[in-house]
Amino acid sequence: MPRLDDCQRLLRGLISKGDPSAIPAAESAINEFLNLTPGSARKSGLRLLQQDALDQYGAAAGVQRSFAETVNAYIERKLAEE
Repeated sequence: MPRLDDCQRLLRGLISKGDPSAIPAAESAINEFLNLTPGSARKSGLRLLQQDALDQYGAAAGVQRSFAETVNAYIERKLAEE
C-alpha cells in the first residue's frame, strides 16, 4: 500500500523529531491516509501504523516517546470510529 508507506514514513520522521507543534501534521497524515484508503483496508492500515508507532515508542525517550504516545492515542480514536 503506497499510501500506507508514505504515511508511515512521515509519522516516523515526525516521531523522531518529537516536535509537539507537528502533532497537527501527524493527525493530517493519518486523516489523509484514511480518506484515500478503501473502507475495507482502513482498520488494518491503522493497526499497522499503530504498531509502528508503538515500536518507536519503545525505542524512544523524552519528547519522541511523548510524540509516539500522542500518535498512538490519535490512532486509537480513529480505530474506535471505524
